[in-house]
Amino acid sequence: MPRLFLPTARQTNVLLIVGFLSLGYALYLRYMVIEQSSVSLPCEAGLGTWLCLTRRVVITLFGHSVFGIAAVAAAVLNLIRPAWLLLALGVGAAGFGIVLYNVGLSALAVALLMLSLARPAPAVD
Repeated sequence: MPRLFLPTARQTNVLLIVGFLSLGYALYLRYMVIEQSSVSLPCEAGLGTWLCLTRRVVITLFGHSVFGIAAVAAAVLNLIRPAWLLLALGVGAAGFGIVLYNVGLSALAVALLMLSLARPAPAVD
């Protein structure tokens, strides 16, 4: 029976860090920057700070479902050819997508990422 694609302990720690950081930053952006009226009103009035620029970029990206699409793309590539870097990219993008209104595509990506753990590991050359 072929060996399954499972990250090592060190890779799992990196995946946990990526997941928690992406979720934490997405929660910060959503609840402290995007939905906070004391930040959104000056930004909509034309304030030119880095926070307003970040807010505009994030709103544009989730308006076009970029986080969900990136998560699904990384998950499909990881399903085809498992690699822990693709898994980390998929976890990070899915974390952003779930918090920032791209839930449907990000949930599909999480399901594909879980399914990719049942795939055989790539052969070592």
